[in-house]
Amino acid sequence: MRKSLRVADVSVQSMADYLEVERNTISRWINGHVTPNTATLRLWAMRTGVDYTWLRNGEEPQPEMAGAPLRGLPRLDLNQRPSD
Repeated sequence: MRKSLRVADVSVQSMADYLEVERNTISRWINGHVTPNTATLRLWAMRTGVDYTWLRNGEEPQPEMAGAPLRGLPRLDLNQRPSD
């Protein structure tokens, strides 16, 4: 969370104002004392321009490929039979 603020050049006070919370609430989130809820993390991601998944899990988002089959599931052809 701290890194996203730094990269986006957003101050703690500015984020507190944006989320309509106290500055010390932001500090508790940043320092890991309290975990913000999903809605707050989504707003944080939108404000800082970082990916929500990265913010939530610390994992790089997987690139999405248009038309790619779902991982772990067999690809189906037009007659709905699993392909080899």
